[in-house]
Amino acid sequence: MEKIWLKSYPAGVPAEIDVNTYASLREVLEESCAQVRIAARAIRAWASTITFAELDELSAAFGAFLQATRPGQGARVALMMPNVLQYPVCLFGILRAGCTVVNVNPLYTPRELEHQLDRQRRRDDRRRRELRAHARGSASARRRSSTSS
Repeated sequence: MEKIWLKSYPAGVPAEIDVNTYASLREVLEESCAQVRIAARAIRAWASTITFAELDELSAAFGAFLQATRPGQGARVALMMPNVLQYPVCLFGILRAGCTVVNVNPLYTPRELEHQLDRQRRRDDRRRRELRAHARGSASARRRSSTSS
């Protein structure tokens, strides 16, 4: 299959990447912003742009705000936005706060939104129960092994 989109890549952008180079998307963002910490354009939408420096600063500020609300490491944060410049700022801010992004379609009806969030809540509850059961099992195993020694 011909990859016709490669013709529109700017000079210096590789056609293939090694997905094992970074542990997370957060690392990619932080390294990109650190390397290009100048007025280079990171994102353009319509007539507006965000530079790498602005993306770094704004997403760090949003991530710090989220951390101040104490959602907890790995907490899910719903992001319900259309394609606007604020979306990547919030996306990377959520990742920088150590949270997980849950994309929500901004065209959902209230009923559809409630269904998606309720389904996610049930998944989270199930994962918490599994983790607690695993932790109890691990603690019991440690107690048994320490008493048998």
